[in-house]
Amino acid sequence: VQLVESGGDLVQPGGSLNLSCETSGFAFNSVVMNWYRQAPGKGREWLSSVDNSGITRYLASLSGRFTISRDNAKRTVYLYMNSLKPEDTAVYFCHMYLDRAYYGQGTQVTVST
Repeated sequence: VQLVESGGDLVQPGGSLNLSCETSGFAFNSVVMNWYRQAPGKGREWLSSVDNSGITRYLASLSGRFTISRDNAKRTVYLYMNSLKPEDTAVYFCHMYLDRAYYGQGTQVTVST
């Protein structure tokens, strides 16, 4: 199983980013995919999920700023983030659960002037 995130960057407040997570080694279209983040000095926080039929869920405090999606043909899950704030600065991870929890290596998002 491999999960490889990309798309993190340094962005100014109010900006946007689109994160990607490419996967391999499991039946992608059969599992729920999630995004988490971990800010400096804090625990890992669940953000959003998308199931195999496209039904999505979000952390309420995101207030509609983030959108999760998946492309089963490309075995990829995305997280589009807009109206970014400094408090969104974190390492962002994709996740899925099979026999155990799997996370990628993460991609750094820094929101700063």
